[in-house]
Amino acid sequence: MSRIQLALNVSNIDGAVTFYSKLFGVKPAKQRPGYANFAIAEPPLKLVLIENAERAGTLNHLGVEVETADEVAIALDRLDRVGLETKPKETVDCCYALQDKGWVQDPDGAPWEIYTVLGDSDIHHPSPRANQSKACGTQCC
Repeated sequence: MSRIQLALNVSNIDGAVTFYSKLFGVKPAKQRPGYANFAIAEPPLKLVLIENAERAGTLNHLGVEVETADEVAIALDRLDRVGLETKPKETVDCCYALQDKGWVQDPDGAPWEIYTVLGDSDIHHPSPRANQSKACGTQCC
């Protein structure tokens, strides 16, 4: 199963978790200081909340979560073949998960990641919008 990921900057993680728990009727799948994610079945969505008061209410990044590393590789190969610049990142710690992923940017610079979760992690690196760097920099999440 694939699902879209939406990562939002929020001013207060606790308030945002309360709101989105009520909105979607589910509790977070993972919650750490300044971070939470929801694995929502209906609609199929991975909602990620990143506490960043300076950028609250803005998009952090978008993504497509897939089931396997092979699916990540296939997607990145397809994107390369149609002329989009991809930035693969294999076995990276990000957003409290070990992931294989790749990044692309839309024409306006919005970062999209294609990723799979390989396992749990205690590490959270800032995402591209959190520090306003370009997607696919060394601190990508």
